[in-house]
Amino acid sequence: MLTGLYNLPPGERVQVSRNDAGQPIGAEAGVLANVIGMTARNGALLPISYESWREMPNGNKNQAVDHIKERFSLEVSDDYVKHALGKKWRDHKSFLKKKYFKNSLSLQEKMQNVPPGLIRYQWEDAVKFWSSTKGEERERVGVASRQKQKYTHTAGSKSFARIANEEELKSGSSVGRVQLFDITHTKKDGSAITPEAAEIMAKMKDKKIEFEATASTNGSANLDDIDNQVIADVLGPERYGRVRCQGSFVTPTKYFGAHSSQYMPSQSRSSQAEVNRLQQQLTQFKAEVEAREVERAAMEAERAAREAEREASYKNLENKFQELMAMFKQNQPQNPPS
Repeated sequence: MLTGLYNLPPGERVQVSRNDAGQPIGAEAGVLANVIGMTARNGALLPISYESWREMPNGNKNQAVDHIKERFSLEVSDDYVKHALGKKWRDHKSFLKKKYFKNSLSLQEKMQNVPPGLIRYQWEDAVKFWSSTKGEERERVGVASRQKQKYTHTAGSKSFARIANEEELKSGSSVGRVQLFDITHTKKDGSAITPEAAEIMAKMKDKKIEFEATASTNGSANLDDIDNQVIADVLGPERYGRVRCQGSFVTPTKYFGAHSSQYMPSQSRSSQAEVNRLQQQLTQFKAEVEAREVERAAMEAERAAREAEREASYKNLENKFQELMAMFKQNQPQNPPS
């Protein structure tokens, strides 16, 4: 419950430092991560009824950030906090879906099976979306994407930024991407987490020796550039929006700067694929708009039906009340004449 944090004297806040990439580091970063997780699970601040984090209103996001900053003095930006909140919010929805939705209950039973502490209407909206065609398609894409992942890491809940910072404080030297890959894919007994990870680490080691020898001969040794070349050669181009072995909130443009294009998929190979992807997104968007209009019309009809039912019930009760009042007046004893 982080009671120590909430028992701080008035006006005192926890100081959280950041690295050059704008990521929180130090032991305090772990406390911040816990509070971000707790905030992301607060349905009053961040309802799970929205289909995606992008649809979450900025007002809710800003309110959640302000809630966190009441207890922390942050060197990291609000954008980082929102990014982290979005990740934790999606994780929270995924957990709820796996535990309370993925079962053999009927749709109506699932809607009635509200998880403890959750707001009913939010759960019902989430169940409706997960049961929809759009929700099922989104799950299918997510499952297919996860199946392509051949290995995970051993960092656990600790961020790559914190691990790199701790190693740098211990060794007194900077930690490159290749070294960080080794650290975060090695178990406590010194073995690789999977055979695939072991193979990758061996290839990276050989490539690094090769590139260092070439750079030394050319007199252009730069450890960061060598690591970047090694990872690109062994693992392929970076994906858009992220950089391997750098953790969240680090994009290719931020990390590589003007040289980011050389570590990304070439334009010649990806241009047609990008056109196809945008065309598919446009088609899907049109279908989603149409489906949403149909769903909205159905919800309006359902709401109107409920309102009519409530109105009829009210009038029925009012008529019964009038009847009872009339009977009461009829049964009252008449005053005898004076």
